[in-house]
Amino acid sequence: MVGSIPSYYTQQNDTLLDVQRVYDVGYAELIAANQAVNPWLPGSGTRVVIPTEYILPPAPRTGVVINLGERRIYYFHQGGKAVDTFPIGLGVDGKETPVGTTTIVAKEKQPAWYPPPSIHEEDPALPTMVPPGPDNPLGEYALRLGWKNFLIHGTNKPDGIGRNVSHGCVHLYPEDIERLFAEVPIGTTVHVVDQSVLVAWSGGRLYVAVHPTEAQTDEIDDGQPMTVSPSPALTSIVAAGAGDRRDLVDWQLVERAGRERTGIPVAVTPAALGVDACSAGSC
Repeated sequence: MVGSIPSYYTQQNDTLLDVQRVYDVGYAELIAANQAVNPWLPGSGTRVVIPTEYILPPAPRTGVVINLGERRIYYFHQGGKAVDTFPIGLGVDGKETPVGTTTIVAKEKQPAWYPPPSIHEEDPALPTMVPPGPDNPLGEYALRLGWKNFLIHGTNKPDGIGRNVSHGCVHLYPEDIERLFAEVPIGTTVHVVDQSVLVAWSGGRLYVAVHPTEAQTDEIDDGQPMTVSPSPALTSIVAAGAGDRRDLVDWQLVERAGRERTGIPVAVTPAALGVDACSAGSC
């Protein structure tokens, strides 16, 4: 687990869109963590939970890791001793980013955009090429992947971060892609996984984080309450993470985490286990 969960108390004219950019979180993850808060009129003095504590996804802790299930990208620095993480915008239904392993094959500053055939079919009026500038949806920086027509790039519509808005590319805030672009070399491995349920031992306790599904993210985007959508794999994932201490798990807390899907790590075992989880090989 990395990060922490601070709070922010809103000012009179704040919206949650203002808060998300300041704290570098995506729209859906901020709304999911604050389901009782009106995102457009939170009012003055409303407490907003900032969901910036993360359970690292189950993937090699090297290079770039993209977890579609939490709409977040991680960059593990050489040796895996430090990690940067940023919120991302992802593909709409039917145009998802592939799961698997690829590499960064090129880096482009102020890239031109050549709309692929699939996008031209949707909008034949698009030009063959969109030059760099405010109308370019790639933003100022792009990392080209080994998968044809899939990129990690900036955006000229930052409100889309944390939403399902792309045709399969991975969007970052302009300031985040600028930082990632400077740090990641060509040839870096990119692992893409899709895990909305994450578990980890920390401080002798088992934590579970359950993120909104793709469909629930669209409901959040439309201003609708999330339809309850239990994860069929939740019990097995938690049981596997708990190992031989699964009898300590509070399954009511697990069920609640799966129902609410706030994305916030929740402790589901008692505080005093009497056994160091890492020494037992469960980290």
